[in-house]
Amino acid sequence: MSTRSIRVAVVGLGYWGPNLARNFAAIGGCELAWCCDPSEQARARVAPSFPHARFTGDFDEVLADPSLDAVALATPVPSHAELAVRVLKAGKHCFVEKPLAVSVADAERAVAASQAAGRVLMVGHLLEYHPGVQRLKQLTDTGELGDRIYYIYGNRLNLGKLRSDENALWSLGAHDVSVVLYLADEEPWEVIAHGESYVQAGVEDVVFCFMRFASGLSAHLHLSWLDPHKERRFTVVGSRRMATFDDMALEGKLQIFDKGFDQDSSSYGEYITRTGGMFSPQIPNVEPLRIECEHFLECVRHGLTPRSDGASGLRVVRVLEELQRSLDASGRAVVSPK
Repeated sequence: MSTRSIRVAVVGLGYWGPNLARNFAAIGGCELAWCCDPSEQARARVAPSFPHARFTGDFDEVLADPSLDAVALATPVPSHAELAVRVLKAGKHCFVEKPLAVSVADAERAVAASQAAGRVLMVGHLLEYHPGVQRLKQLTDTGELGDRIYYIYGNRLNLGKLRSDENALWSLGAHDVSVVLYLADEEPWEVIAHGESYVQAGVEDVVFCFMRFASGLSAHLHLSWLDPHKERRFTVVGSRRMATFDDMALEGKLQIFDKGFDQDSSSYGEYITRTGGMFSPQIPNVEPLRIECEHFLECVRHGLTPRSDGASGLRVVRVLEELQRSLDASGRAVVSPK
């Protein structure tokens, strides 16, 4: 496989699948061989963009192709784990959009299938491949923000898109939980979530999450599709400096603030505020999805472990499931109208 093109199928041609197809079709050494969706309308909409790919509504037809190397799944979230297991058992490498599953048990089945088949399983934690988040990770790992990271908080806010099949935690939080775990390099020992369902009964439009880690790090997430602002932002506060990653900023997506508290050398045990400058390092203007797709192909070609492998996907689902359990426990009692 080191010399020939890697043949890939994209399954699911709704909102995100065509973006995956566009990237795989444009990467050298990769052939977009199949596009699959049960909707004839979806296939007809996408087919003109990829004239060299075969289109089908039959998933089994895709898996039966012996020359196919890998399958990228962009199907509805509840189907992710089941389809990933089928892909892996068919001997194909598998890329699956986030989250890997809607339960820990299903995520564990997918990871086990990957290990049994000896095939790559990669989860689409897209932000982990964003150059800005990569630089933020470098800042935290090298101690540029200080010898300790105090806390992280993230805002993922928008007006819409309303969903009935998943709440704001699973729809929006999968992105932010993956980033927090990536930066922290550990799982939280305590999670708390509160939310409210305003527009659709039983589907939380707004969720607030709090996580505590054994290292002393804490993290807070504000997730909402019922908000006047459109924000995709993380702030990391270290013992020496602070940094903000703002994915909505046209320029200066990453800003580093030389701010904090320094011990006053003139008096024991007292601190003075340090308000230094701010600088914004250059971030490559490369589509994160292209980086992600290229990483998947490199792992397939060379037998490498993806940055966001099945174990990473399982960790995210484990935290999401714990947050959902807290969310359920903290929900308001439903009072029947008199």
